[in-house]
Amino acid sequence: MLATLGKRFLTVIPTLVGVVIVTFLLTRVLPGDPAVYFAGPAATPQSIAEIRKNLGFDKPLPEQFMRYVGDLAQGNFGNSLSTGRSVATEIKSRLPASAELTLLGLIVSILIAVPLGIFAAVKQGSWIDHTCRVVATAGVSLPVFFTGLLLVYLFYYQLGWSPAPVGRLDAFATAPPDITGFYLIDSLVTGNWETFRAALAQLILPAMTLAIFSLAPIARMTRASMLAVLASDFVRTARASGLNDRTVVITYAFRNAMLPVVTTLGMVFSFLLGANVLVEKVFAWPGIGSYAVEALLQSDFAPVQGFVLTMAVMYVALNLIIDLLYGFIDPRVRLEG
Repeated sequence: MLATLGKRFLTVIPTLVGVVIVTFLLTRVLPGDPAVYFAGPAATPQSIAEIRKNLGFDKPLPEQFMRYVGDLAQGNFGNSLSTGRSVATEIKSRLPASAELTLLGLIVSILIAVPLGIFAAVKQGSWIDHTCRVVATAGVSLPVFFTGLLLVYLFYYQLGWSPAPVGRLDAFATAPPDITGFYLIDSLVTGNWETFRAALAQLILPAMTLAIFSLAPIARMTRASMLAVLASDFVRTARASGLNDRTVVITYAFRNAMLPVVTTLGMVFSFLLGANVLVEKVFAWPGIGSYAVEALLQSDFAPVQGFVLTMAVMYVALNLIIDLLYGFIDPRVRLEG
């Protein structure tokens, strides 16, 4: 396993280098000039040129890139032109909000999709199987922003069961002490139950939006993988030996069907990181997705570059975790490594 992880780390370096290069070039060819934006509509060409010089955009691209790489080597993502704050500080303060939302949405999706896929495979052709297909089709067909708006309209506007979609907490709740940045965990650690209930109430609708979006691939992969394993010889042998269905399905079949499901979970998590951008805008969630969108609209390059690089690092780390899970789930992966 250590040798396999070492090889994976070697492939991470060129991946991150490629992300840095592509991100830098893409932000430079995007339409819009930050100097023109921040100079204002009444600015003269001389003032625009002065701002462009102060920002360093008048220098050749290779020189700008080397300066950018030098700042990254020191852990400096630059400063946001719109807020004036350090991009690293902004990402550090906003990343827990996005991570908490994404992880809760993924957990809810797993708790629903995996049992649904198992029952659909065991009861093939039954109403459970048809329900799984309907849920999967609906999850794929509905855009994530439409699902979020629909849930807000139904549960907040019509029924009044959910609080207003105004961020991580409503106006009457105070944020817990910053321990992990996750409001649910921090409020539990400090025993602040009012904040915990307020944070959970704000999380339910956006987390359900992400869960509905990710239900389809997890449920379909679980069903397909379980069907393939249930038709194998060792499962038929286990049933012929007199083992009960629960032991056969959970202990033998599901464990052997987990590898494709774990792979799908990694892909779904990366999809959720992208879908977070739209969900955060719908629910006014103060995460890094909404931060990157606002910066992009203002032609603010540094936050966009920091956002893309952060997402790339998280995606690479997720792939390494999946490789570790492979070894724990199936010993044959460790032997092959």
